Amino acid sequence: HVQLVESGGGSVQPGGTLTLRCAASGPLFSSYGMGWFRQAPGKEREGVATIDTDGSTRYADSVKGRFSLSIDNAKNTLYLQMNSLKPEDSAMYYCRGVCGDSEYRGQGTQVTVS
Repeated sequence: HVQLVESGGGSVQPGGTLTLRCAASGPLFSSYGMGWFRQAPGKEREGVATIDTDGSTRYADSVKGRFSLSIDNAKNTLYLQMNSLKPEDSAMYYCRGVCGDSEYRGQGTQVTVS
């Protein structure tokens, strides 16, 4: 059973930095496309960043140049480095893993920028 557990959220001032972590229950990253999405109250879900099994990454235009994905395979952990945070980045952030028809996500971690 795949489990994803996010951590690292918090409250920061505009311009601040946070690093989100997504700990996976096993060595998923070689077979699962991974990523982060976010959802703010009253807003639609927004894809933030993805990393494919070949290591290629994609970022939403709204975070390009400010957010960065990385993986530590030894720790089965996906990271999202978030720099130059803006109030509009405030949302619940979720880690997501996809393999074929299987999709998993964690419980989320809250990010508040104000």
